[in-house]
Amino acid sequence: MDAYLLDWANLLLRWAHVVVAIAWIGSSFYFVFLDNSLTPPTDSALKDKGVSGELWAVHGGGFYHPQKYLVAPKALPEHLHWFYWESYSTWLTGFGLLTVLYLFNAGTFLIDKSVHAWSPAAAIAAALGLLAVFWLVYDAICRVSLRMMGAAADKAVGVLVALVVVFASWLACQLFAGRAAFLLVGAMMATAMSANVFFWIIPGQRKVIAQMKAGEPVDPVHGQRAKQRSVHNTYFTLPVLFSMLSNHYGTLYGHRHNWLVLALMMLAGALIRHFFVARHQRKVAGRPAPWGFAIAGTLLLAAVAVWLKPAPTSAAAQAAPPGFAQVRVVIEQRCVMCHNAQLANKNVALHTPELIAQHAQQVYQQAVVQKLMPLNNATQITEAERALIGRWFEAGAPTR
Repeated sequence: MDAYLLDWANLLLRWAHVVVAIAWIGSSFYFVFLDNSLTPPTDSALKDKGVSGELWAVHGGGFYHPQKYLVAPKALPEHLHWFYWESYSTWLTGFGLLTVLYLFNAGTFLIDKSVHAWSPAAAIAAALGLLAVFWLVYDAICRVSLRMMGAAADKAVGVLVALVVVFASWLACQLFAGRAAFLLVGAMMATAMSANVFFWIIPGQRKVIAQMKAGEPVDPVHGQRAKQRSVHNTYFTLPVLFSMLSNHYGTLYGHRHNWLVLALMMLAGALIRHFFVARHQRKVAGRPAPWGFAIAGTLLLAAVAVWLKPAPTSAAAQAAPPGFAQVRVVIEQRCVMCHNAQLANKNVALHTPELIAQHAQQVYQQAVVQKLMPLNNATQITEAERALIGRWFEAGAPTR
């Protein structure tokens, strides 16, 4: 496909993906808040109807009174809204984006030969396999645990799933380019989230409704399973969002222990998410908010930031800025093969002094600050060469 058309497909899919993801995550956050903020009704009429919890809220100049029934209302309403299109649309647009950007250009985006040298076809198969195998392992853990039930079983599931995610993070970082590895781990978890909705949550709800309409006893396992999977989706959310944003930060995925960076950042996200979930529960119970989880997550983020901080520049490196000739040699060796008169990726060409001066800001941002370029460090630029470009730019990017 033409590079220009690929850029447009990338833009439109990314835009759609963000829009529907906001819808899915927003509704998920709202229902977690609602579920944990409900109070038992005091009105006898509500109790008689089977309402187990209610909440009064004000928004947009109006009052809202959502109510939750313990199982379902005695008479099912004719019109019932189902929350699933947000999940399916998010996965479909995300998979489309993964295909257009990473799978279609596997040799460029999935493979870093210094990490693992293999063919694009093998890398694509492994990437798709990661999504499928994680779902199968995760689903098996949930199926077994549901037979045990109880708080102990829930904690065991949480620990097991976390260990599987950490192992998958390590494995992905041993096989794929760091940028792709982070994204694939997020896609792996997001696939499980959407599969939870598709295979268990929505079908379970449909079975409950069918049993009620037929006048049959409602099997509680459907509600138990849906609750378990919904809780997992809640805790996956912030880690998945981090992995999706991480491809903009080369310092993270480019670290030699990038799998550990990914695991720690996702753990911090899960801790912070738990704070918000538990906060709603404790507020209803009149107990103080569990700030320990938020503080632990924040401190973990700070610890990772300190750990990844670049080493101080040596006195020799802080000397007079380099001449343009030195900088041009680095750019010709590391950048020009993808940014020249015949091939100007992202409309950036660097084969003349004038063009280097024109794109100096972009070179500095991409190669020095964010360390995103060269992509997957395909041309093996060194830290000393990045620092050299940085000193040249900070001196005004002279070309004479």
